[in-house]
Amino acid sequence: MEKIERELRFLKLYAVVLTLICAVLFGLVIKITNNKRFGEIDVERINIIEADGKLRMVLSNKVRQHPGTMDGITYDERRGQRPPGLMFFNEKGDEAGGLVFDGNTGKGQGGSLTFDKFRGDQTIQFIHEEGPDGSYFAGLKMNDQNMPLNDLVNRQKEIAKLPTKEDQNAAYRALRDQGLHMTERLRIGKDFDKSSIIKMRDSMGKTRIELKVETNGNAKLNFLDERGKVIYSLPPDLISK
Repeated sequence: MEKIERELRFLKLYAVVLTLICAVLFGLVIKITNNKRFGEIDVERINIIEADGKLRMVLSNKVRQHPGTMDGITYDERRGQRPPGLMFFNEKGDEAGGLVFDGNTGKGQGGSLTFDKFRGDQTIQFIHEEGPDGSYFAGLKMNDQNMPLNDLVNRQKEIAKLPTKEDQNAAYRALRDQGLHMTERLRIGKDFDKSSIIKMRDSMGKTRIELKVETNGNAKLNFLDERGKVIYSLPPDLISK
């Protein structure tokens, strides 16, 4: 009996000592990780979360980049395919924009800062878009985006199942004609041909006003019809014959 009592006292003492050691180690870990200052770190992804655990921002390489979320749906098919950079998320958990960059693979390169419409895609984009030949557009784009993103993605999946390319193109045109597909409405910047431009487009994405300063210094303002034909130009003698 005395032997059993000694063993029980030993086990109790062992448990107390082990608990104290674990508490000390846990405290040290918290102290080390809280407000730690680093001169340099290597990391593949950093998640910024709120106190309740909601994801608000992701800084990641390409492989671990967040695939995007909208209305609780995560686009898993895009995992490992999105550019490295920052992704922003609103309080609902939907992606709200991002700062990304990619390229230098012989196919061109670029980067952009985008802001998304609620339950939609990018409506404002600051962008550098470069082709493999070194020509590039650098500037601002503003888009018209009225269809909730998940609805648009589902429509695109349906269109992809159509039997011919002609049927698919016709379906995309119908989306655009209904004002449901994303349409670029305004472009300001330095264009691929090295001119500086302002282009304003209608709801169908067709350029209707173009202000341009060419590399030789010539400046002109064109008004175009829905077919893309210049109907009035300043100076007037610059209208194409």
